[in-house]
Amino acid sequence: MAFAEYDVVIARDALSVYNFLLDGRNLPSWREGIRSVELESGTEGAKGAVYRQTRTGPGGRPVAADFEIIEARPGAEIQYRVIVGPERPHGGYYLSTEGHNTRVRFALEYEPKGLLDRLTNVFGRRMRAEVGQLDQLKAVLEDMPEAE
Repeated sequence: MAFAEYDVVIARDALSVYNFLLDGRNLPSWREGIRSVELESGTEGAKGAVYRQTRTGPGGRPVAADFEIIEARPGAEIQYRVIVGPERPHGGYYLSTEGHNTRVRFALEYEPKGLLDRLTNVFGRRMRAEVGQLDQLKAVLEDMPEAE
């Protein structure tokens, strides 16, 4: 099994960070390789919502990586699982308040099946790179004007 996690402290309140993360259309603004995200079914940002996501795959080709929100607790947690695509990790964002700031932990887990189980180290490196993009989330959110 491959697992990766990373956390940052963002100078924004937990509900603002949560709402930004909950809107899947914001993903391309801070996660590399995501070309587009749109709501496919369900209520936007609610448990059970399914998003059609296109990522950049090998050779720059588009790859489907649709995901479903499996848990959404306002200001605290968003969990999802990839339901379409060659790799199907699941993970989440876990938020906690630290004064006027918010600590965000991004964790991903993936269990390769069949012949892919030999590539656990490769998947682990990719997942560490994915969760490490929280630094970009921090930069994006802290550069945005605060809501009044």
